Amino acid sequence: MPRRTRHHALFDRLRTPRKLPGFLKAASVCVLVAGLLSPLAQATPAAAATASNDYCGGQCSDILPPGENGNATLAQVLLNQIFGTQPAHAEDQLGPYNNLATGYSGLTDAKINTFFNDSSFGVASDQVASTESPAGRSDVTIVRDKKTGVPHITGTTRYGTEFGAGYAAAEDRLWLMDVFRHVGRGQLTTFAGGAASNQGLEQQFYRNAPYTEADLQAQIDNAVANNGSRGQQALADANAYLAGINSYIDASDSGRYFPGEYVLTGHKDSITNAGTIDHFKITDLVALASVIGSLFGSGGGGEVSNAVSLLAAQQQYGVEQGTKVWESFRERNDPEAALTVHNGESFPYGTKPADPQGEALPDSGSVTTEPLVYDATGTGASQSASAASAAATATALSSARRGMSNALVVSGKYTASGHPVAVFGPQTGYFAPQLLMLQEIQGPGISARGASFAGLSMYVELGRGQDYAWSATTSGQDIIDSYAVELCQDDYHYLFHGTCTAMDKVEQKNSWKPTTADGTAAGSYTMRVWKTKYGPVQYRATVGGKKVAYTTLRSSYMHEADSIIGFQMLNDPDYVKSPATFQSAAQHINFTFNWFYADSAHTAYYNSGDNPVRPSGVDPEFPVWGQAAYEWQNWNPATNTADYTPASQHPNSVDQDYYVSWNNKQALNYTTASWGDGSVHRGNLLDDRVKKLVAAGGVTRTSLVKAMADASLTDLRAEDVLPDLLKVVNSSTVTDSTAAAAVAKLQTWLTAGGKRTETSAGSKTYADADAVRILDAWWPLLVKAEFQPGLGAGLYTALGANLPIDETPSAAHGPTGSHAGSSFQYGWWSYVDKDIRSVLGQSVSGPLAEKYCGGGSLSACRDILISTLKTAAGTSASTVYPGDSLCSAGDQWCADSIVQRTLGGIKHYNISWQNRPTFQQVVEFTSHR
Repeated sequence: MPRRTRHHALFDRLRTPRKLPGFLKAASVCVLVAGLLSPLAQATPAAAATASNDYCGGQCSDILPPGENGNATLAQVLLNQIFGTQPAHAEDQLGPYNNLATGYSGLTDAKINTFFNDSSFGVASDQVASTESPAGRSDVTIVRDKKTGVPHITGTTRYGTEFGAGYAAAEDRLWLMDVFRHVGRGQLTTFAGGAASNQGLEQQFYRNAPYTEADLQAQIDNAVANNGSRGQQALADANAYLAGINSYIDASDSGRYFPGEYVLTGHKDSITNAGTIDHFKITDLVALASVIGSLFGSGGGGEVSNAVSLLAAQQQYGVEQGTKVWESFRERNDPEAALTVHNGESFPYGTKPADPQGEALPDSGSVTTEPLVYDATGTGASQSASAASAAATATALSSARRGMSNALVVSGKYTASGHPVAVFGPQTGYFAPQLLMLQEIQGPGISARGASFAGLSMYVELGRGQDYAWSATTSGQDIIDSYAVELCQDDYHYLFHGTCTAMDKVEQKNSWKPTTADGTAAGSYTMRVWKTKYGPVQYRATVGGKKVAYTTLRSSYMHEADSIIGFQMLNDPDYVKSPATFQSAAQHINFTFNWFYADSAHTAYYNSGDNPVRPSGVDPEFPVWGQAAYEWQNWNPATNTADYTPASQHPNSVDQDYYVSWNNKQALNYTTASWGDGSVHRGNLLDDRVKKLVAAGGVTRTSLVKAMADASLTDLRAEDVLPDLLKVVNSSTVTDSTAAAAVAKLQTWLTAGGKRTETSAGSKTYADADAVRILDAWWPLLVKAEFQPGLGAGLYTALGANLPIDETPSAAHGPTGSHAGSSFQYGWWSYVDKDIRSVLGQSVSGPLAEKYCGGGSLSACRDILISTLKTAAGTSASTVYPGDSLCSAGDQWCADSIVQRTLGGIKHYNISWQNRPTFQQVVEFTSHR
């Protein structure tokens, strides 16, 4: 059966013209034409903005596909669906982004902006497309450039500046902002339709952040109260931003140029204009922030899964050896891991205690996942709904946060100009419209250009200031702990500090009916979460025969609003003036990120997040008893605050020779929550290339972009594991003709660089396509044949739940399923690498506790590899790439290709696979204030 591509598309029903005639009959042609011609802004010529505060010397660039414009009128949506026409600036950054994959080999500094945008401040006078004073205000102007339509917001007052930011955000992303405020509140299906993907999306986030309106407001009140004048300024900025959003809602409603999705989902009438678009309120911003924080800025939560695999290891090998085996696969502090801070500094966190205390490991076989969905009816109880719910649960409870960003930063000591060079950005998936939006904001206390999440763009979140730039990657250190609370009285009461305490029940009841956009039949369900002082209940089990509930407590829970202060500081030119002040700003962000900085003279790095201080005997890898002795130090359950590790104990650095990050390990002895920080990690693809550039010296923007682009097309397994696999296979002459032919193809591909790249631009056919197919088919076969006999089926399966076997571009992985771009973050490549090297007799630091391939026998291991290789060679492309709603079976290029996942009515063409940031900057500042 063909693999089905998983969609978060709200408009799958509009994918083909045959779905539309019934709707068109009900719509007036005059209304459609009027909608098409309605201006999104009143445009008049404008003078160029001043750029006297820009110290980048024309050497700052950025890119964010598919395009800046994420809003479309009803007529524009229909024309796109029927004829493929695009609204202005809806996909004009998609082509340049795509073209780097085949164009980077001939890159020069002069050609960088063929593939990126010039991100200099201001707009040249001959490049001004339009200017507007939103709502007729005299204290703010929004200028849009001809090339990309990016808003350049300039205010003379702080209020006006933020009003303009809100207005521009609504112009470019109103529908998307509305979608995600409903996701954050667990109300997506009621708002946008009951498609199984919508059900899964709202369930994924509601399980971990079941906030009430009072919870959301409390976050705002606490953030303001605890941050003095900056807190007050943040509140004022947010209110001005909201006023701008709501002003645009009113203007677009009365002018009838609001996003057409409101009509297609039944919120507005295309003929009478009846219906409403609800104004945004300040708690909506916190709901949005909770989604972004959950997706990209929290690590941990896998303690129960860890316990299950530990028990399986102990059952397979006995307690002592089983624990050693488990620890070797966990790779908490693997000596061969790629490091961001690689100068030998140690930052101990999350390390294994010598004498663990308070562990509450479940009785074998007793763990059950806490239900979320109740009273389902209609399509809320269908088989596809159940599958979506199961997938959402697995994602929500995993410690792995996929597909999150990379960075390459080189000190000026090793560059041609003597100034630092950086190529960095967040890998946030591919959506239409994009989750991020570009903007420039200039006003009192704000001076920045870059990307912000739609609906949270009162500040630039990743970008550049006057003489510095910054970016982030997901770090994933453990800020989530699991507690076993002993039940009393019934399943909904638990012991808290010796008192039988009732759990709090939080519910969200959703129902939906068919719309033009989503024809899913009517249905409903209730999402129900039981909350304790130790967080929401996620599992039930027994421990030593006692009934318990396992909860998860996250340090950023009820604190998503707090990070606004750090972003405010990053935008303030009077605050960020040096590496030290940059690091100080990043310290005010409680999400788990790696932050990178470059100005004309210095580079810097800081790992952010509220890392709770645990009692010395608590092992954060496993659940502990919900008792005072094992709680975070000075934890206050009323506010969910505690003692956090000081900034000096977070990995940090200034002016290291270079920094790379692709979600790899931060520093020595700093343990992340997710598995896979071993000898082979996709971070090695960057580290190996940048290390060579630095050794040679004279690094330029061009050479660093080339290094990033080259890594983005490379199959990690081919570059770092395949050579040793072939050593085993070739340890004696390969006599089988099928195996010999496969080896020859793999070796040829390896010699050519092991890349998944087109034969030529636009060919949609891979060079060395057969070798790529063979490795894709071989990898899961060889991993299973190598490890399952020794581990046993139970432990092999349990470890696979901790760390997936593979993550190819065509696999259903990442935050959006298949066609997601981000690849090779999680897999068993390090395990295969260490085991094969051990079998070959090579030196291995931090080896696995046992030898697995062929039981440690080279000849037996070779037999296994050749046998599975022959099977892989005979596996057809249609089996390896089974096809989906976009691709026919066997279409290798299409299976790997990147899709801008539709979250609105506009769709785009798929592009060739690249494993790179969604938003990306290339910066080299030439001077400093």
